[in-house]
Amino acid sequence: MTDRFEGIEACVFDAYGTLFDVHSAVARCRDDFGLEVEAAQVMSDTWRTKQLSYSWLRSLMGPQHYVPFWQVTGDALDFALETAFPGGSPTGLRQALMDSYRTLDTYPEVIGVLEALKNGGMKTAILSNGSPEMLASVCESTGCAPLFDAVLSVDELGVFKPDPRVYQLAMAALRVSTPGSISFQSSNAWDAAAAAAFGFRVAWCNRFGQARERLPGSPDIELKTLEPLPAIVGVA
Repeated sequence: MTDRFEGIEACVFDAYGTLFDVHSAVARCRDDFGLEVEAAQVMSDTWRTKQLSYSWLRSLMGPQHYVPFWQVTGDALDFALETAFPGGSPTGLRQALMDSYRTLDTYPEVIGVLEALKNGGMKTAILSNGSPEMLASVCESTGCAPLFDAVLSVDELGVFKPDPRVYQLAMAALRVSTPGSISFQSSNAWDAAAAAAFGFRVAWCNRFGQARERLPGSPDIELKTLEPLPAIVGVA
């Protein structure tokens, strides 16, 4: 483990769970639809778990089964709603949740961290499973769009993380010659491991107190939030 990265030319971020709070969609709709707090959290957790697992499974099933992440998100929500409401979910809940997913909240420190990086001359980018339209919407609604040099979607490749081609996409877009010149941030332990295996310097933003994955690749540093990042990459 280290407390500082040397020679970093660009900071690349996962989007969902790292910059944007994936549970804010359900939290916003909870009161309007009379959902109990605990049940709503279980539904949100199920939605997120299925969203990720469907992306991995579709990638394993072959390129002919790739669909944009927006469809994956909807399919995962349908599973979560059927699990939570076997007799049928409240009218309008599905649409409200999907609409809310386009405008998720950022975590409290995100805007300040991105501003510090940009003010320090660091190139910044998002590298996400998200569909281009999803990413454009959430970046616009949160006001962070001007803080990125690139917003990169796997849709360009037709395969989801953790395929190594996804991480290569960031190098090409940012014109970085070596993987070790990129600092990659993700709250997802599996994503952090895969990016490290690819060769990125990795700050795992362990927001949820996850155990470390038993996978190839190990993050260089573990954080609770992104707040220390500017100092880690040498711009503060």
